[in-house]
Amino acid sequence: MLFCNTGDKDTRSGFGAGLLEAAQQNPRVVGLCADLTTSLKMEVFAQTFPHRFFQCGVAEANMIGVAAGLSLGGFIPFAATFANFATARVYDQIRQSVCYSNQNVKICASHAGLTLGEDGATHQILEDIGMMKMLPNMTVIVPCDYNQTRLATLHLVNHQGPAYLRFGRPKVPNFTPEEDSTFQIGKIQILRSGKDVSIFACGHLVWNSLLAAEEMSQEQGIECQVINVHTIKPLDEESILQAVSETRHIVTAEEHMRNGGLGDSIAQLLARRLPLPIEMVAVDDSFGESGDPPALMAKYGLDVKAIKAAIARVLTR
Repeated sequence: MLFCNTGDKDTRSGFGAGLLEAAQQNPRVVGLCADLTTSLKMEVFAQTFPHRFFQCGVAEANMIGVAAGLSLGGFIPFAATFANFATARVYDQIRQSVCYSNQNVKICASHAGLTLGEDGATHQILEDIGMMKMLPNMTVIVPCDYNQTRLATLHLVNHQGPAYLRFGRPKVPNFTPEEDSTFQIGKIQILRSGKDVSIFACGHLVWNSLLAAEEMSQEQGIECQVINVHTIKPLDEESILQAVSETRHIVTAEEHMRNGGLGDSIAQLLARRLPLPIEMVAVDDSFGESGDPPALMAKYGLDVKAIKAAIARVLTR
């Protein structure tokens, strides 16, 4: 395996660290939060730069409007709240005030997916990637660990235009380099080579995909290429097509609904350019439920076992 787990860390803390560093480097960076400063790990930023932090309260729609206004004033606003509130609750404001006007607003969304756990279906949004990627001008980024979330936050400072950064609450393996010269918005990362199957994953399921690939190699001699698609939009189409040109079999893995997610984007690409067998590891048209995160990942078919089963299925097609 190319990367090794250096310890479990929550990706939301990667956002907090990246935002603080970004603000130290660029005086135009400002932060906004909807009454969840501690949960979004923005408290150090707020303490260090009190005049560049705006506590908007439980008024997410207003927060997006304020962020758009700050962008018009030349600032680089990072507006943060839970993923459910950052997308479904304020979709109209994002569409009209941010994307239609092509404002330089960074929407930073924590507590996404089933790994939110005990908070249950009302908070476990599984549709947000699809909602955001459908908006013109929007960039969608789903980093895989703490280090990459920090780097993505830093890179967004110099990225012009609306962006959606999706991360989570639980502590997960931190396995990418702290300073990763290969990280580029809009470019895939090949984490493991393999000739039999290409696995495209994002977020928490990148690590699960690496584990599944290693187990398939040891148990059955099946060699899987594992690719981190941290940028869902714009999709790195040419690199993806090049990656699958040898394996000819594809598995996608994501902590999101099958409809509208990473797998949906890759399937559309393949249908247009290179039709090949594909299996998708994702939630199948269902809301989540309250429960222990690992148990939920197993129940909804997002764990290592599910990825291995998808690898086996695609090779029969």
